[in-house]
Amino acid sequence: LQLAESGGGTVQAGGSLRLSCVASEDTINTFAMNWFRQTPGKDQQYVAAINRYGTSTLYIPSVEGRFTISRDNAKNTVYLQMNSLKPEDTAVYFCAARKTISDRVFIDGMDYWGEGTPVTVSS
Repeated sequence: LQLAESGGGTVQAGGSLRLSCVASEDTINTFAMNWFRQTPGKDQQYVAAINRYGTSTLYIPSVEGRFTISRDNAKNTVYLQMNSLKPEDTAVYFCAARKTISDRVFIDGMDYWGEGTPVTVSS
């Protein structure tokens, strides 16, 4: 499985961006999907998770209410809508997938990763 992120860029604080992650196979409905982010010198941080059906989501507290993860399995695509962006959201954002037969969300143990898309939020 290959994952390709897009939609990153530079935005002013308070602005919005929508990230997309397209999977190379049409079996995306067998994967739970996550977004992670990483800043220089820090570990990757889980940001948002969605189960394989799109019926359950989970977020870190700092993005709850501002970010929305969603998926369109017919388009092999997962999204991250980011609103009310803050300078501390600046990072490279990665899409990741975990093969599963369950309907739960996961925050770790990902099997596949994209190469990332950079997001810069200026103050």
